[in-house]
Amino acid sequence: MSTQSPDATRPGPVRRHAAPSTRTPWTAAPGLAVRGGLVGAAESVPGISGGTIALVVGLYDALLGAASQVVHAGRELVQGVVQRRGLRPAGAALRQVDWPFLVPVLAGMAVVLLVSLSTIAPLLESNPVPMRALFFGMIAVSVAVPLRMMPGRFRPLDVVLLAVGVVAAFFLTGLPAAEIDDPPLWLVFVGAAVAINALVLPGVSGSFVLLAMGLYIPVQQALHDRDLAFVGTFVLGAAVGLGSFVKVLHWLLEHRRQGTMAMLAGLMVGSLRSLWPWQDDAGALQAPSGGLVAPVLLALAGAVVVLVAMWWESRRAPQTAPAPVGRA
Repeated sequence: MSTQSPDATRPGPVRRHAAPSTRTPWTAAPGLAVRGGLVGAAESVPGISGGTIALVVGLYDALLGAASQVVHAGRELVQGVVQRRGLRPAGAALRQVDWPFLVPVLAGMAVVLLVSLSTIAPLLESNPVPMRALFFGMIAVSVAVPLRMMPGRFRPLDVVLLAVGVVAAFFLTGLPAAEIDDPPLWLVFVGAAVAINALVLPGVSGSFVLLAMGLYIPVQQALHDRDLAFVGTFVLGAAVGLGSFVKVLHWLLEHRRQGTMAMLAGLMVGSLRSLWPWQDDAGALQAPSGGLVAPVLLALAGAVVVLVAMWWESRRAPQTAPAPVGRA
């Protein structure tokens, strides 16, 4: 006779989103806010992806996981209201979110993004060559981050995926900037839905997407004028876009991490096109001209900054990358 209790063989409830085994302490909030601020600063600069900086400062996996939990909670809320199932499932899903991690990161991102739109972006316009040289060095070194996060050896398929990412990003960053004085709200919604994915997709700059769609200047103006209809539409589009894409990317990182990291590295390499220091007003690439010493030194300085950040992150949490699930 088996000594196993009846409850031992009874299947338990299936949990699609199990609560995290450990939650971030609130004492970590200041450091998380600073790292989130670095991501927000990147989002204000056309050509730099917030997702790239999130990778460098070690926020990428945790931020994507938290975003996936929030999307799940939002879906439970909508289904609970529409299907009249109550709000208990949504409340349970919200309690699973690592709020001590997510709140300071998002707060730092929002505050620094608003400040950067009136500081870093104008500085880039007035000093394009030195500023692009600085960012070029930073992103060039950052390509090593997704390559280091690959769980296995480089495969022929990874070479193909990396090349596809390079070509895609090079093409996207070569699109000419559009100019729209008074964009319709439907275009604001679509632009926000597309641009917000740069938060979770290294190599693709949300600011550059807005530039290509002619929305970068209108967004700045709407924030300055406190245009609530414009800003509200933008926030709604961003929420819809992020909710539609984050679950897909989260699944890819869990089940196809090797190939996904190869693709992300390719996107980062291709995005260097938009940061080449010497460009004309239309964004066409040019040969180096003028003084070369300052741009080269700034590029090296940017590379050193990122190398120090990578070293610091590896010392702070050397084993934070989650183990891949399923095939790499």
